[in-house]
Amino acid sequence: MPKTTPGPRTRRTMTAATRAAAKRAERGHRAPAPDASVAVAGRTVLIEAPKNGWEDPPEPSLESFEEDAPPKDEAEVHPRGRRLLTLVLGVLLLAALVATAVLGWQYRDGSRTESARTQALTAAQKAAPVVLSYDYRHLDKDFASARTHLTGGFHTEYGKTTKAVVGPTAKKYRAVVKATIAAPATGTPAASVVSASPDKVVVLLFINQVTESTQVSGARVDLNRVRMTMARTDGGWKVSGVDAL
Repeated sequence: MPKTTPGPRTRRTMTAATRAAAKRAERGHRAPAPDASVAVAGRTVLIEAPKNGWEDPPEPSLESFEEDAPPKDEAEVHPRGRRLLTLVLGVLLLAALVATAVLGWQYRDGSRTESARTQALTAAQKAAPVVLSYDYRHLDKDFASARTHLTGGFHTEYGKTTKAVVGPTAKKYRAVVKATIAAPATGTPAASVVSASPDKVVVLLFINQVTESTQVSGARVDLNRVRMTMARTDGGWKVSGVDAL
């Protein structure tokens, strides 16, 4: 069959069809415009448009990409949350341990203080009559007994005072002093704790002192209030200070 050479009109049609095809390729291979013609195997083919015309496909939306996006691996999402949770749990555990330690210390300290109150008060009631009494006929014995209830600086001060002042005066006037803790009608000794800690307790005592000497006619009774400071030692509770009020 002899080859036919396209005429000018046919060449113009093919050129237009080629440009339309290139344009469609640039636009993402959109459908041909209404009544467009394309070149197929060197021939021009006219494509009839649908009644409603050609429509471009809808542009993809961001939501469609998000919906189609594959889920992130859990290893990429959760490590930070797990680290934060571990940190929070560690802080809570540390706070619980500290609170437990504080409560335990407070309980032990309170228990020791309560025990100190009872023990120191008993020791003060026993020491007061011995420390505040003496008889000129056996001063060395009385002062020695008193020193067994004393501690610290007060132990030294008591020894100096009794040797330099109390002893000579008692011998000169033949003094006999007997101290007892006052007891109301209830019979309970008039003694109470003023302040207390595990190692130091201050006790207030009401003391009756009966004094006989050549300086007085008969017996003289003195009603005194004495503040006695008690200190915990290896040998028990001892008197570390006495103040007359």
